[in-house]
Amino acid sequence: MRIGRIGYINCAPVYGAIDRGIVTLPAGNELVTGTPAELNDLLVAGELDVSVISAIEYARHARDLVLLPDLAISCDGPVRSVALFSRRTVGQLDGRTVLLSASSRTSVALLELLCRDVWKIKPKFAEARAEAQDLDALAALPHEAVLVIGDAALTLAAAGTYPCRYDLGEEWKRWTGQPFVFAVWAARRTADPGAVRRGHESLLASRAWGLDHLDELAGEAASTTRLPLATCREYLSGLDYAFSDRHRSALNDFLRRAGAPQYIQVA
Repeated sequence: MRIGRIGYINCAPVYGAIDRGIVTLPAGNELVTGTPAELNDLLVAGELDVSVISAIEYARHARDLVLLPDLAISCDGPVRSVALFSRRTVGQLDGRTVLLSASSRTSVALLELLCRDVWKIKPKFAEARAEAQDLDALAALPHEAVLVIGDAALTLAAAGTYPCRYDLGEEWKRWTGQPFVFAVWAARRTADPGAVRRGHESLLASRAWGLDHLDELAGEAASTTRLPLATCREYLSGLDYAFSDRHRSALNDFLRRAGAPQYIQVA
């Protein structure tokens, strides 16, 4: 099987033990690294068998996918790596240009929802042609605010380039009182069920090791991103990699508010 994984440090607790050979994938399995949007498209196109996928994209393609149980990327408050960076307060963004990254479709949908139903503003959304992790290219584009995700969001927050920063996980929690699920893991319905089960078991075993070794993973993340160790440790410990009934309920609520299909059914 081909198994997709995001190349950001937020996936380190799930894949760290596999990368170290502490947990081995079943023979013949291959890891494919990409951005969230790239992995979404590969899984939907059938070029991956199992992958982490943006939650809203799973819902849109649930008839072709099987949701893997007890594995997701979520937060219950600040997420830190999904934020709107702005030169103005959100109340001043009405009619002004906000750049959207194509890298995370769930984050884009959440931002649009917050603008519509919480902040009551109608910005001029524009898709950034630059990759979301290329901060220099993004800065060169005309805008008043920009949605940045992943490691780049942590870097940009540390730089303090923008006077205003809105953490989307924190904004959702303040609004609804619920956790927010950014991504889940899913398999193609056409994939071999036995192979999917074995791959899923490896991912769960790797996650168990990762959650027990967050200090080690944070140190590696600090070296990779050049961010302070404390920042990486705080970030990784603030993420939740389970998928409980509470997460499922919160995700369905988000999908309902966003007008997306609600197909959160676990195999």
